[in-house]
Amino acid sequence: MHPDTTKYNDAQTPKDKEICDLLAREIDRGLPDAQNKVWHAHPVWFLDGNPIVGYSKLKDCVRLLFWSGQSFDEKGLSPEGKFKAAEARYTDVSQVDVADLARWLAKARDIQWDYKNIVKRKGRLERLK
Repeated sequence: MHPDTTKYNDAQTPKDKEICDLLAREIDRGLPDAQNKVWHAHPVWFLDGNPIVGYSKLKDCVRLLFWSGQSFDEKGLSPEGKFKAAEARYTDVSQVDVADLARWLAKARDIQWDYKNIVKRKGRLERLK
């Protein structure tokens, strides 16, 4: 885990830190080739420079976000934004289903939209995988 991600997690309340630490460990396990850094103030994992998954502390929960998650066709993920992202929200570590998370991470590796070049393409997404 990137030191900045550890610092981000450590800045959370104990309850939220527990959620963030679990998510970070499982993401690292599920995407061992991904690069992790804090991007736009939140921990994000990238494959070949393309954002894949990340999490952030919102007012009342921790949000797990998959940039291509709407294409996973999975229960437990809700559409987020106008592109292909989907999210899950947690208020307690017991809500994180590690088996679901592992399955979503496998799909995140295999189903990707090209967010890395979205600005260059003037907001148009293209499927990478």
